[in-house]
Parts: sequence; C-alpha cells; structure tokens
Amino acid sequence: MLEMTREAFEELVSEALDRIPPELTQVMDNVAVFVEDEPDPSDPELLGLYEGTPLTERGEWYAGVLPDRISIYMGPTLRHCATTEEVVHEVAVTVVHEVAHHFGIEDERLHELGWG
Repeated sequence: MLEMTREAFEELVSEALDRIPPELTQVMDNVAVFVEDEPDPSDPELLGLYEGTPLTERGEWYAGVLPDRISIYMGPTLRHCATTEEVVHEVAVTVVHEVAHHFGIEDERLHELGWG
C-alpha cells in the first residue's frame, strides 16, 4: 500500500475542491466534505460517498436539516493506487464524482462522462 500522511491526503482533497469552477461552488449548499480513514466494512473498497439530499430534490420542505456529507476514504484510495500521481488523479475524480451527486447527477451519467 502506498504511504501518505493524513495531512498530505487532506491537502489533495482540498486542492481537488479548489479546482471545481467557482460558478458551481457558489451554488453548493449545506454540504460538508470529510476525509475518513475507511468506509463501512460492507464496502471496503469504496473511495467516496455522498450522503444527503441532492440540490435537484430539495423543495420548500428543505430547511433546518443537517448538512449533506461527502466522505473521501483515504485507505481504499491508497490501496487502489501505485503512485502519488495516481492518488492525485483518483482523489480529483472521486471529489468531482461525489460533488456531482450533490448536484443530482447519477452514477450512470458520471460513468458516461468519464467520472466513474
């Protein structure tokens, strides 16, 4: 498994978020991004997870709720990648993939667009 400090991995996640166009980040609403060590044991190789209500499904009822949560998993990402360059790429893809879920874009469409 590739070695990387938690701080370095968190910086990659931050850099990936910074590369999202401002016109998109300005409309992101009530969402928090976290780096976690490992996903649920039922899916040990999961690289990222979006939990919440996508913007496309929110209505007048959406008020006073906890923020949506995007988790980026360090362990599976480092196991999946052989080089630091691969980690940089995989983190960027995973962040975009999970942010896209916040915008209501489903896995099938993300795979078609190359963000699977």
